[in-house]
Amino acid sequence: MIGVKSADEAMKIIDDKGIKYIRLWFTDVLGVLKGMTITRSEIEHIFTHGQGFDGSSIEGFVRIEESDLMAHPDLSTFAVFPWPINDEKIASVFCDIKTPHGEPYVGDSRYVLRRMVDRLKAEGYTAYMGPEIEYFYFKNSSKPEPVEYGGYFEYSTVDETTRLRKGAVGALEDIGIPVECSHHEVAPSQHEIDLKYQDALRMADYAMMYRIIVKEQALAHGYYATFMPKPIFGVNGSGMHTHQSLFKDGRNAFYDASDKYRLSDIAKRYIAGILVHIKEFTLITNQWVNSYKRLVPGYEAPVYISWGRRNRSSLVRVPMYQLGRESSTRIEVRSPDPACNPYLAFAVMLAAGYEGIKKGYPLPEPVEENIFEMDSRQLKRKKIDTLPGSLMESLNFFKKSDLMRETLCDHIFETLISNKMVEWDNFRTAVTDYEIKSYLGTL
Repeated sequence: MIGVKSADEAMKIIDDKGIKYIRLWFTDVLGVLKGMTITRSEIEHIFTHGQGFDGSSIEGFVRIEESDLMAHPDLSTFAVFPWPINDEKIASVFCDIKTPHGEPYVGDSRYVLRRMVDRLKAEGYTAYMGPEIEYFYFKNSSKPEPVEYGGYFEYSTVDETTRLRKGAVGALEDIGIPVECSHHEVAPSQHEIDLKYQDALRMADYAMMYRIIVKEQALAHGYYATFMPKPIFGVNGSGMHTHQSLFKDGRNAFYDASDKYRLSDIAKRYIAGILVHIKEFTLITNQWVNSYKRLVPGYEAPVYISWGRRNRSSLVRVPMYQLGRESSTRIEVRSPDPACNPYLAFAVMLAAGYEGIKKGYPLPEPVEENIFEMDSRQLKRKKIDTLPGSLMESLNFFKKSDLMRETLCDHIFETLISNKMVEWDNFRTAVTDYEIKSYLGTL
């Protein structure tokens, strides 16, 4: 079970289950999970008044001269871990970050998404997300050595990674996170667990819990799980295909039974918004230098800016598993990777889609041919553009985007630019194994 309605209810669960420690969780601007552990004796006060901490040490938060921030638990995210950690019973709760005056802190990623969700809610929309999160199991964290060499949908109960994945699914369900399915992915030792769709803010919380649970379950059995987008050269990288839809008055706003694609005008404009602005928000959905090692043709990566229905080579796909069923009508954005900050990633995709709705962006015809097999002339004739090819190229599109600045606010917008400039400079000046092998013996 996830979520309680009051501090009294949380305290009763804590005492009934003999919980000694409660983790207060939040994320930095890059989506790295941060937090602190609070004892039973202190948590009741913190549920009411929050916990102060030094924000100057958190990436993307505040300068040292204005470092005091408060972590306020969101009791709707309170969860009890059904298995002990270090022989202790643990509970957790995500926090909203606020200033000492009680105002939402603009550098809090969760607040960015909450603000976008509230903006849609004011127009009568509820936003739903359903990510398909891929990852790898390796023998350890020092080098990407697969545990097994299975392929897509391969299933064997004797494989260690199958047992690891099933254990992670069980742990997610035990803690109250609904799972739709799980399976082996294309690359060796690569797996995927799909979470049942939820409202956007809850799903971002779930995605953060998913990552920590998968990692902790792997470590408990002597292995390492990574959400690095492209850890192995020559095989598929890991993506986070994100299904999304808007509901209004209890009905799917993306569905229109009279349309040949079963898509409403709202859905078409939303897709158009994604296509128009995706170069601007790729820095958020694919935020690492390594992300662009995945976004290359030839490994099923969605690098071509187009949409289709059956077409998995398109960047935006309209799944047709249950054609004509109103509740399941949705779009799938295939470019994000699982190492992104889910709060910011969901926020910018919603912002781009909503911009398309507001401004009535026209949607081009779908591309149903295999784009991977098209040459440059065919791509040009069909006006199919590509995603940025590097972190720096992505950063240049991001810098010029008024929509991204508006969605993220100045603080996070400028912080990300500064952070990613440092990352690019570090990458640009590093001497890699590739260069040593290619040049040292001949130059």
